[in-house]
Amino acid sequence: MTMSRRTFMGASAGAILTAGTFAQGSAFGANGRINMAVIGVRGRGGSHIDGWLESPDSELVALCDADEHFLEARAREVEKRTGKKVKTFTDMRELFEDKEIDAVSIATPNHWHALAAIWAVQAGKDVYVEKPGTHNYFEGLQLMAAAEKYDRIIQHGTQRRSEANWMRDIALIQSGEIIGDVYMARGLCYKNGNRGDIGTAPNEEPPAHLHWRLWQGPASEQEYNRLYHPYTWHWFWHYGNGEIGNQGVHQMDVAVWGMNKGMPVSVYSAGGRYTYEDQAQTPNTNVATFTYEDGKMLVFEVRNRWTNDESGVSVGNLFYANEGYYVEGKGFFDTKDQPIKIDNDKYPYPESHGNWQNFLNAVKARDKSMIHGNMKDAHLSAAHCHLANTSYRLGRSLEFDPAAGQYKGDDEANKMLTRDYHPDFTVPKLA
Repeated sequence: MTMSRRTFMGASAGAILTAGTFAQGSAFGANGRINMAVIGVRGRGGSHIDGWLESPDSELVALCDADEHFLEARAREVEKRTGKKVKTFTDMRELFEDKEIDAVSIATPNHWHALAAIWAVQAGKDVYVEKPGTHNYFEGLQLMAAAEKYDRIIQHGTQRRSEANWMRDIALIQSGEIIGDVYMARGLCYKNGNRGDIGTAPNEEPPAHLHWRLWQGPASEQEYNRLYHPYTWHWFWHYGNGEIGNQGVHQMDVAVWGMNKGMPVSVYSAGGRYTYEDQAQTPNTNVATFTYEDGKMLVFEVRNRWTNDESGVSVGNLFYANEGYYVEGKGFFDTKDQPIKIDNDKYPYPESHGNWQNFLNAVKARDKSMIHGNMKDAHLSAAHCHLANTSYRLGRSLEFDPAAGQYKGDDEANKMLTRDYHPDFTVPKLA
């Protein structure tokens, strides 16, 4: 079922997919299970595969990837584990036409996330989409609109939203009962040298097993470079969002969740790609400061070179309030640095079944209130990353108008709210 390069190049996206024209998926598969497909099968896609194979409520029936080597290897792994063959696709548009598939999970590079999710819901599929849900601010607005217009379940891959300790502690942070009024959040993403120098490489012809145009999708055409695929695309603006939009969006999501302020009114981000002489574009060290309308703050730090941790945290979150503070993994502290014991009977941990099962439960119940990380949440956390990256790239502080969804009096910054799309893979304007 793999679509050939020749077949693809002979058919435009418009000929294969027209918004809203896909047939709706089946009610559910055999034995009431949700028939799942994974799009993007390397790296994080492997965790998606594990999640659907391990749940009694899902059946993994299809895989999709633009790289035939990865696709075939994963299909063999699944067959070995289950004794069943799965369908394979290199072009997700063919997958979306398959009526057997109820829902998809998307673990492609960032630049594909929004369009793949929108196409999926237009096809009547429910969606689990990896973080960040979007490559730019515009896409977040369209994802929120798509979830409503097509009335589908879409859950974001910031899985801390499904962790009972965070669900309980964020509620306590927001309540003010334990440490009072929170005035600042900090998100830390210190990978401590784990993100190495990627070197340099010339542009060249893509390997025969990689459908390069399909891999690029919404991104405007660029020549192939081995540094883009399979992982280090993260460090190039055309496809990725740097570390703040990679690992960092998890911590950004927690910080935004805890502050509960919506979008900021100003942002400044500075840093650089220190100690490296490689081809990558995104910073390995940067600090972003966000200010909200009431003057409260969120500070986010990326340090991908050797560094100390802070209060025992290297990748995580801290919150500061007038009567104490909170440290991820350690809990609440008073103004004298003494731990505050939380009464678990008074403040019990809420029920959660983990990010994969929570998604399946929401799909089976057709209940959007059961989504752990909806598209508004996804947009807010990703948008903070996008604003920080825009400030960094332009080298200046930016004023943002949350109501208008634009920077104030800054045409150059406003152009960066979206991108130039490939004409066959344009994210539709739904909002």
